[in-house]
Amino acid sequence: MNYATIKWFDIADGPGVRVSLYVSGCRNHCKNCFNPETWDFNYGEPFTEDIENSILKALSPDYIKGLTLLGGDPFEPENQAVLVPFLGKVKKQFPEKTVWCYTGYDYERDLLTGKKGDEKTVMRMLSRIDVLVDGRFVEELKDLTLRFRGSSNQRIIDVPRSLKCDDIVLWDGEKEQ
Repeated sequence: MNYATIKWFDIADGPGVRVSLYVSGCRNHCKNCFNPETWDFNYGEPFTEDIENSILKALSPDYIKGLTLLGGDPFEPENQAVLVPFLGKVKKQFPEKTVWCYTGYDYERDLLTGKKGDEKTVMRMLSRIDVLVDGRFVEELKDLTLRFRGSSNQRIIDVPRSLKCDDIVLWDGEKEQ
């Protein structure tokens, strides 16, 4: 897997100060995408063990609230293969920190049905994510007043609660995950 960039102190992609990893590779190709260069799976640099360790170190300070995955699309099967074990390390080392993930895919239609790779791998990845912003960016539904999303069709999903009750539970921003 390649990554496009890492924002070491990001305040735009989830609550609090976060480390944000922008992965490369996306098949959605949304009109007026914020990062069209990340559509190419070969864009950027290889995601190495040294990069993993740098991110883990950057997550250490108490003021860092968690990790955010964006792209590109973290749920492309090629990216899942690398991110699942990495997220395992993040959750083991920092169980109190949250993982947010942005995907252009639909939680029920694409992820839970196995349309985006091996079902077990997708479920392992979802089980390591606290909040998922799902859905393609739709230019016609763009709304700059929305918190943590670009268009009104996108949802902010509380993944652990959704998996537990087998139904969509939207993130309650009041508790600031």
